[in-house]
Amino acid sequence: MSRPRKHSLTLGGHRTSVTLEDEFWEAFRDIAKVQGIGVNALAYQIDRDRGTQIGLATALRLHVLRHYRGAKG
Repeated sequence: MSRPRKHSLTLGGHRTSVTLEDEFWEAFRDIAKVQGIGVNALAYQIDRDRGTQIGLATALRLHVLRHYRGAKG
C-alpha cells in the first residue's frame, strides 16, 4: 500500500485537500465514474452527509469500503 498523498478537491466552490493512499483515491475515482459523476461532486455529497464526527478523508475511505462491500455508500 502506498503512503498517503494530498489530493485537491473543490467542494461547493471551495478548494480543499484530502490525504489518501493512491489505492483509495483510485477506487474513489472509479466509483465516481461508475456513478456518472465527477470526483468533486461525489466528494461534495459525502462531505455534506458526513456530519462533524469524522474527517473528510475518513468519510471517503468508508465510502469506498462500503461500496466494495456492497452496502450503500
